[in-house]
Amino acid sequence: MRSLNRLAIALSLAFSAVAAQAGEAEIKKTIETQFVGSKVQSVTKTPYSGLYEVVLEGPQLAYVDEKANYLFMGSVLDLKNQKNLTEERMQKLTAIKFDTLPLELAIKTVKGNGSRKIAVFSDADCPYCKKFEEELKNVKDITVYTFLYPIDSLHPQAGMKSKQIWCAPDKVKAWEDYMLRGVLPKNEGNCDNPVAKTAELGRKYNIQGTPAIVFSDGRRVPGMIPAPKLEQMLEAAGGSVGGKSGK
Repeated sequence: MRSLNRLAIALSLAFSAVAAQAGEAEIKKTIETQFVGSKVQSVTKTPYSGLYEVVLEGPQLAYVDEKANYLFMGSVLDLKNQKNLTEERMQKLTAIKFDTLPLELAIKTVKGNGSRKIAVFSDADCPYCKKFEEELKNVKDITVYTFLYPIDSLHPQAGMKSKQIWCAPDKVKAWEDYMLRGVLPKNEGNCDNPVAKTAELGRKYNIQGTPAIVFSDGRRVPGMIPAPKLEQMLEAAGGSVGGKSGK
């Protein structure tokens, strides 16, 4: 599919030729006809300014006017209530139900009472994943489920290293030894391991970078989060130190 910027420009030109007011079906048809290979997941009329929200595969968000003459890219801001409506919508679109994750495929690390929970898609050779592990040393009462998610195009050795870590007698120690101290377990990585399954899981959720963090309330956040910010987000997700975590 063409880049998002090129798609926005071209679609604006395509919509300008449509004189009559279009509905959801017409908008979907126009996009998918003009751009073979693009997939519109939904078209919905919004409660603001007569705009229609278009969810493209990815997901990616775009907006069109009620006559389908123009297409808009970028964020819609609610100035009165100081909200980024597009950001809030994207959080809902990319949310992952925590209880549906196959946690048996993850390395489970429990700190303190383990009451708060996150899942992390992590690449063994990702420098930001290693920084995140450093930050986690400062977070108490948390259970971390680490899904080994090597991105071969960036780190061609990460897949084998992930298998070696999983095949170690103590997976938690092996993960911490490598991520925090650069010490890799001495094995061939040829045990029964879930790396292929966790890689497929990440692709299913369109995870394109690591670390990718999933909170117990389903919110997904890309990138490394410093410990103080992580504490705030854990509390917002339904858990605080010494308390119970939300599902």
